[in-house]
Amino acid sequence: MDDLQLFAGVIGHKSVKSMLGAELAQPSHAYLLVGPASAGKATMARRFAAGLIGGDAATMQRVLNGSHPDVVIVEPDGRSAITVDQTRRAASQATLSPLEAGRKVFLFEEAGIMNDEAANALLKTLEEPSPSTVFILVAESEDDLPDTVASRSRTIVLGRVADQEIVAGLIELGVAPGRADSVASIAGGRPGLAIALATQPHVAEFRRVWLSIPPRLAEHPGTAYILADEVQGAAEPLLATLKARQDEEQAASDRDGRGGKTLKDRHDRELRRATAAIYETGLEILAGFYRDSAAAQFGAPVRNADIPVTELAKIRPAHAIAAASRVLATVESLQTHQRPQLAFAALFSELGAAT
Repeated sequence: MDDLQLFAGVIGHKSVKSMLGAELAQPSHAYLLVGPASAGKATMARRFAAGLIGGDAATMQRVLNGSHPDVVIVEPDGRSAITVDQTRRAASQATLSPLEAGRKVFLFEEAGIMNDEAANALLKTLEEPSPSTVFILVAESEDDLPDTVASRSRTIVLGRVADQEIVAGLIELGVAPGRADSVASIAGGRPGLAIALATQPHVAEFRRVWLSIPPRLAEHPGTAYILADEVQGAAEPLLATLKARQDEEQAASDRDGRGGKTLKDRHDRELRRATAAIYETGLEILAGFYRDSAAAQFGAPVRNADIPVTELAKIRPAHAIAAASRVLATVESLQTHQRPQLAFAALFSELGAAT
C-alpha cells in the first residue's frame, strides 16, 4: 500500500505523510504525534498504524475502525485519565506475539492524559522494547508527558494547515468551493475541525457573531455576560453534526448491548475537545479583527477583507495590539479549564473597560 492510499482523504501535512511513509520500512519502537486539537493527529496515527500492520484495503479498514486484533487502542478509563492498570495491561500484551500481522501496534490516542503512575509503567516498556511492537502516542504537546517518556519516542509534529490546502482538501471531499472557503476561514488551520464544520450551515453566522463583538463592547459588566452567552450559543449549532453522529453510535451500542459507559465517556471527551476547538477558533477570529485593525492603519494586508476599513480604523493601533494579546491569553485560560462563560465575560469586560 503506497502513501497515497494510506493517507487518502487526510488534508495537509504533506511532509509528515512522506516521513511516516518512509518509516514503515524500518519503524522505531515508539512515536509521539503532537499538535493542536483537531489538527488530524488521531487520524494520522490510525493511518500510520494501518501502514505498520500492512495488508490490503480490508485490513486497513479493520485498523481504522478499531477491530484488528494486532492494534490495541488504549483509551482513558472513565472521563479523566489513562490509568496505571491500563498501561500495565498494554505492557503485558506487548510481550505476546502478533496474531495476524508481523507486529503489534499500541495506540494511545489521548496519551496526554496518562497519570504519572501510568506514564512510569509505560516507560519501563519503552526502555526495553519488543522488536515486534510499536507504540504510537498522541498528545497536544510533548509537555503533556513526562520528559522520560517523550525522550524515548520519536516526536512527529503536526502543525496547522494552510487555508488553501484545507480548501483544496474539502473540495476533494465533495464540499462546494464557496463553502470550503467559508469553513477554512474559521477552522484556524485545523483540518479535523474544517471537516466537522463543512456540512454546517451556521459557519458564517458563527464568524459574524465573533466579529460583531468589538463595536458592542461596553464598561457595564452585564454587557460582557450577554456577549459571553451569545458566543457560546453560536457554537452550539456547529456541534450538531457531532452530537447526531454520537447519538447514532450510542443507539447502535444499545442495540448490540456493548460498550455503554465506555462509549459515553469517549463521547464526553470528544465533545469537550470539539467545543474547546470551536471556542479557540472564535477567539482567533476576534484576535484577527484586532490584528486587522492595527494592520489596516499601518498599510499592511488584512485577513478579513469584508470588514470596512472605517470600522477597523475606529480602534487605536496600540489598543488593537493589546486587545489581540488579551484575546489570545483567554485561549490559555480555557486550556486550564476555566469555565468558558467566566473566561469570555472577563475578556469582554476588560476589553470594554479599555475601549
